[in-house]
Amino acid sequence: MKPAGRGQPPSGAAAGAGAPNAPAAAAASPYPTLSGSVINLSKMREEARRALIELLDSVKGKKVLVLDPKLSGPLGQVVEMALLKEHGVEKIYYVQSGRFSTDSRTIVYLIRPRVELAKRIAENIENHKNEGQSKEYHVFFVPRSTTICVTLLEEHGVDNVVTMGEYPLDLIPYDDDVLSLELDSSYRECFLEGDRSSLYYVARSIMKMQASFGIIPKITWKGNASRLVAEMLGRMRKEFEHELPNTSPDIDQLLIIDREVDLITPLLTQLTYEGLIDEIFGISNSFVEIDPNIIGAVAAKKDGPPVDPNRKHKVPLNSGDRVFSTLRDLNFNNVGPLLNKKAREIDEYYKQRHNNLTPPQLRDYMKKFAATQQEHLSSTTHTAVALHIQKVVRDPAFLSRLEAEVNLIGESNSIDDYIEECINKQEPLVKVLRLLCLTSLVNNGLKVKMHEFYRREIIQSYGFEHILTLDNLEQLGLLKRQEGKNTFPSVRKNLNVYSEDVNESEPKDINFAYSGYAPLSIRVIQNSFKPGWEVRDDLLGPQDRMTQTLNGSTDKLPNSTRNNVTLVYFVGGVTFAEISLLRWLSRQEGNLYGDFVVATTKLINGNSFLQSIMENMTPPPPPVQPKPSGKKK
Repeated sequence: MKPAGRGQPPSGAAAGAGAPNAPAAAAASPYPTLSGSVINLSKMREEARRALIELLDSVKGKKVLVLDPKLSGPLGQVVEMALLKEHGVEKIYYVQSGRFSTDSRTIVYLIRPRVELAKRIAENIENHKNEGQSKEYHVFFVPRSTTICVTLLEEHGVDNVVTMGEYPLDLIPYDDDVLSLELDSSYRECFLEGDRSSLYYVARSIMKMQASFGIIPKITWKGNASRLVAEMLGRMRKEFEHELPNTSPDIDQLLIIDREVDLITPLLTQLTYEGLIDEIFGISNSFVEIDPNIIGAVAAKKDGPPVDPNRKHKVPLNSGDRVFSTLRDLNFNNVGPLLNKKAREIDEYYKQRHNNLTPPQLRDYMKKFAATQQEHLSSTTHTAVALHIQKVVRDPAFLSRLEAEVNLIGESNSIDDYIEECINKQEPLVKVLRLLCLTSLVNNGLKVKMHEFYRREIIQSYGFEHILTLDNLEQLGLLKRQEGKNTFPSVRKNLNVYSEDVNESEPKDINFAYSGYAPLSIRVIQNSFKPGWEVRDDLLGPQDRMTQTLNGSTDKLPNSTRNNVTLVYFVGGVTFAEISLLRWLSRQEGNLYGDFVVATTKLINGNSFLQSIMENMTPPPPPVQPKPSGKKK
């Protein structure tokens, strides 16, 4: 097993060109400062960091840290490598099966409670035992242990040499208004496998927020899973009673919404700048990796070896980057003009150095110098990224897909010919499945003949190993046979889901992020602020509202001059475009909605959402043909 390398918390910053005739600008922190949050989210990050340090300090001496690969990114948002070294961590590795070689006598495993990871740990320990190595093992489950993992270690006979514990890492702040549990399989586990562990984690994370920010007076839930979370909150209230502060709450209401309430939105193509970055490149733990040929040539380090030109650039995407913060929530068509405007402003600033500046003017110039250099770096990077995105969105293949989505959502027109064309061209399977699931959801299923036709075509074109994926999609209701009445036309009309009248430059409605489509999830949130909500959205699933009291009253303390704060918790995942639309709502004149903070089990797009449901099966190798012996019969 080799050191993790990329498994270590990320430390890269945005790439770009520096100011002319000036030293390179100091890189801005790749992590959000959280200074712009309407509630003190930095407190949550500090608590997670402190808990991890206490865990490491409980293991005396030098140690190596062996990580679940999927924990690397989330931990990078909580703690830096330098701090881990201060607390005895010499190296970081990923959990792998087979032989694990390390000179360290103390090994600390930090894993999600997954059976395959527990098996790998057992293998590591058994191999050390067979080789006569004596080591000290500590296994910490995140956020809690499970009976099946503990039992597995016991069955392998290694529990007697392992010290087990838990690291209760819950919601991680990814930005000023975004928190995530980063549970990759939460939708699959909850809605397909019937494992409600993620719902428990959701409820517990809400109770922890109430312990930090006060009891939330009003809770609204939408969907069956959200109802279960609300019920868990009622039971947990008794357990956490002694931890809940007797103060005015910082959060005025909580809205819990199931991904099942709106499965259409994540399958559509996002058209905001951040949404398109996620669709095209993939955003992971608030970073995006960009090929160097997109960003541009990379200069050699001044005092070190040359930078690898083949290594991808890791670009941070958060509100600490003022340029990105301005662009992220816009329809992509508005990004170019703003980048051009920013370039002109930066150019005008640099030209000031040729003027005969007085000492006070020079002092003011130098105060802004570092920040302007960083903006220059950022605008150079995002100009390159935007130019690449522009090539993609102007490609006929992208436009054809977008047209198919609009035809389906806008008028429920058939897109069978387009889907069949994608299959014949061997387009990526996940693209085909996104379109098929959209068709099924909009039409309340596929006609029996078409359902069988598509199953046959996919199996023949992509391999029989995808039968289980198709079965999973059918079980979840994403790709099913047509039955019963189609309710989508009523939903489209009653909730004003689609309109051809889209103002991308100065939006008047939330339909600017999806080419005329107004996400059902955001419509539900809008309607929850209006009277009569309880009966308006009944087609989208069950819903209810409850109140929580503090000392027998839900009244806030007087002299509260801030905007109301709503915590919106998406169970099963949320897209970046949906988050952008909530930000847009909070900026509208009159501000009916106040401020939003978004929490979720996972930040997703259509591909990652479906990939969590797909069975990752490798077809068996072809049988080995016997070689001729060379002997004559």
